[in-house]
Amino acid sequence: MLQLMLNLQPLLCAPAPMIVPATRILLVDDHGIVRQGLATLLEFDPGIKVVGSAATGEEAVQTAGRLKPDVVVMDLLLPGLNGIEATALIMAQSPRTLVIVLSSSKTPGLVQRALQAGARGYVLKSAECVDLIHAIKAVVAGCQYISPAITQLTSMSKLLRIQESPFDLLSSRERDVLQRVVAGYTSADIGRQLSLSPKTIETYRGRLMLKLGVNDRAALIRLTMNFEVPHV
Repeated sequence: MLQLMLNLQPLLCAPAPMIVPATRILLVDDHGIVRQGLATLLEFDPGIKVVGSAATGEEAVQTAGRLKPDVVVMDLLLPGLNGIEATALIMAQSPRTLVIVLSSSKTPGLVQRALQAGARGYVLKSAECVDLIHAIKAVVAGCQYISPAITQLTSMSKLLRIQESPFDLLSSRERDVLQRVVAGYTSADIGRQLSLSPKTIETYRGRLMLKLGVNDRAALIRLTMNFEVPHV
């Protein structure tokens, strides 16, 4: 009996194998067939689980806030909020969520704006599905992933040195409201000037502050001292 217990001891003391949870993915694209196709392809990888999808920027922000996915795969051309605006809002509300842009555009300025908004990866829609899987695993591991076709056009060091205004993330209406807020007008004043309700102005005001990462008018004024607000 003693010998049997000694023989079993290594088995009893062996550590349990680590179970690595699957990476939880939220897919954002305004084409349903694209979302369904991506979900099917991605889930061939046992380390990936698609937990949700969204067709608009607003829906992406709401769904990301509710599901708290590990990674959001984000299209840029979306109805309503575009992908860059949605990325900025998602990063503001859930900094631990990682965003990978999946776009057909390889324009350096657009890539740079997506990265400034908080995206950790940028994959071209012309790439293979395996490239998107590589991108997901790279950003989860703490790295940045940019499609090779983009880095061939311009070096990332030059791309990241471009200093664009943070106000480029705002829509023309949000810039219009911002200029009036900085000038000292109240929401009621701005509403009368723009023929909008004060509640609508408050929505624009809260959204632009969230995008810019500020909490009050004083912080907005300090920001406008460093960057010129583009005219609408």
